[in-house]
Amino acid sequence: MPDIKKTPAPVEENAAVGVKKKEQFIGMGAKRPTARRGGPGGHGAMVVEKPKNFKESWGKMLRYSRPEMPAIVIAMICAIIGTVIALIGPGQIQKITDLITEGIMGKIDLDAVTATATLLMILYGISWVMNFTQHFIMATVSQKISQRFRTDITNKTNRMPLKYFDSTPFGDILSRITNDIDTIGMTLNLSIAQLITSVALFIGSAVMMFVTNVILALTAIGTSILGFILMSIIMSKSQKHFNRQQRHLGAINGHVEEIYTGHNIVKAYNAEKTTKEEFSRINRHLRDSVFKATALSGLMQPLMTFIGNLGFVAVFIVGALLARDGDITYGVIIEFTIYVRLFTQPLSQLAQSMSSMQSTAAAAERVFEYLEEEELADESQKTRRLDRVTGNVRFEHVRFGYNPDKVIIKDFSADIKAGQKVAIVGPTGAGKTTVVNLLMRFYEVNSGRIYIDDVPIDELTRENVHDLFCMVLQDTWLFEGTVRENLAYSKEGVTDEDLKRVCKAVGIHHFIRTLPQGYDTVLDDKASLSAGQKQQLTIARAMIENAPLLILDEATSSVDTRTERIIQKAMDTLTEGRTSFVIAHRLSTIKNSDLILVLKDGDIIASGTHDELLSEGGFYAELYNSQFEPSA
Repeated sequence: MPDIKKTPAPVEENAAVGVKKKEQFIGMGAKRPTARRGGPGGHGAMVVEKPKNFKESWGKMLRYSRPEMPAIVIAMICAIIGTVIALIGPGQIQKITDLITEGIMGKIDLDAVTATATLLMILYGISWVMNFTQHFIMATVSQKISQRFRTDITNKTNRMPLKYFDSTPFGDILSRITNDIDTIGMTLNLSIAQLITSVALFIGSAVMMFVTNVILALTAIGTSILGFILMSIIMSKSQKHFNRQQRHLGAINGHVEEIYTGHNIVKAYNAEKTTKEEFSRINRHLRDSVFKATALSGLMQPLMTFIGNLGFVAVFIVGALLARDGDITYGVIIEFTIYVRLFTQPLSQLAQSMSSMQSTAAAAERVFEYLEEEELADESQKTRRLDRVTGNVRFEHVRFGYNPDKVIIKDFSADIKAGQKVAIVGPTGAGKTTVVNLLMRFYEVNSGRIYIDDVPIDELTRENVHDLFCMVLQDTWLFEGTVRENLAYSKEGVTDEDLKRVCKAVGIHHFIRTLPQGYDTVLDDKASLSAGQKQQLTIARAMIENAPLLILDEATSSVDTRTERIIQKAMDTLTEGRTSFVIAHRLSTIKNSDLILVLKDGDIIASGTHDELLSEGGFYAELYNSQFEPSA
């Protein structure tokens, strides 16, 4: 059953119709009114914006990580302590070397050598404990920050307006939640810990080199200055490619998500070649970005290795000259070569860390870009609430457009009485589903007002408005879970008897009994449900919700004629005593409506009962009679 999924499916018309009740449904079932990038899988044409500053992205990361900063500071202290202790080691090695050198011509003081070696082992043991503690803390911190990022993005999604999802590919959003946050977590876990150790080791070894011998210290550091200059140049050039890499990765995820979701359409229209070319184009951009970013950043580590080796050569030459003149002992040379290794080792690690941090800066930019998007207006201050609803609904001069320069609903006014069954009909694009979107407050009107029981819905919270409605869409939405969980979604206290009664009413109970585990059968890719059976399940879900207001958007479009009659009878029961809004193209299904609103170009051009509108012989009569005209 490939179309049972956790992501939404498109709906009829140029509007995004969300599913009621829970905030998790925000953005569900959205077909974008905004023009998509050309061709199948048009996500790939996503404009790559100019990357932001590396420091700015990491500045946001540091501010975001403020709750974990005490743990990070402890990790830094452990790293510094471990590094300082490790830096004492070469001094002890110098003592052992000098003791052996002095004893070559006579007797070696084995007791002193043993004592020094024991002390050295203890020091290295303490250093290991400190480094282990630091890595453990950073691993914990990185996972906490990643978890908080995912939680914040999920909460942010629930606060985002539908217009954002109208113009943003789902795959790109998923890429931010998965790829970008994984990149951040990996860097925090590995690169930051390595960076802390490397910086502490770099500074500590530099200090110890100056303490040991100033001339040799200047020789080693002088050869490293060139490396820092070149590393800075490489970083400035490669950062833009890391930003493009993350954005193209989001683009290719969006393309793949769209093509696989509509795989049947791609096959039916023989669009494999076109989608393959589009994928190849996006993949080529991604490859180029990754190659340039990796190639430039990859230069840093071998460059630092070369600079380190150059420092070794310079130290050996200068050290030999100083030892010849008797200014230093051989033990000092051995000690200093270890310090040079400790000094140059962090350079390559720093280069590697900075490479990861550049990629993370690009990922963080995308995550913070999403977290900083405009949200729905805060409604925490609203105290007005509707719990008991009669069902009167009134539209007063409503005007709305998904884009400011393209108005869809021009001047919509209607007065619906409690308990009426209202059908909204009209040609495709007339604004039928848009009216429902506004009624559910998925979008806010540009002007005018909508009332429920004389209470403006903009004075109620969205959650309260959603509580007043149950909805059945043209396109079914089932998640991976049991039949029982799908039917009682977001509804507590539903008994088995309630489920059976409702399912019998819509004619799906017998089929559910034939499933392997009945109502406990898991609906996943292995389950086999027809489009009509899925529609029956969603209708049963709406009946279980039992809200005072009902919206039916082409609810029987996916079922056969016999099943439609069964469902229609159930719908008559469902709509009894409720104010119902029915969107239908098959006008024969809404003949018994109390009121029919005929929409054309965003305005009501006629209203009345079925018989009244037919007798007028206007646009509705043309629509109705056209269904029975023989095709040319």
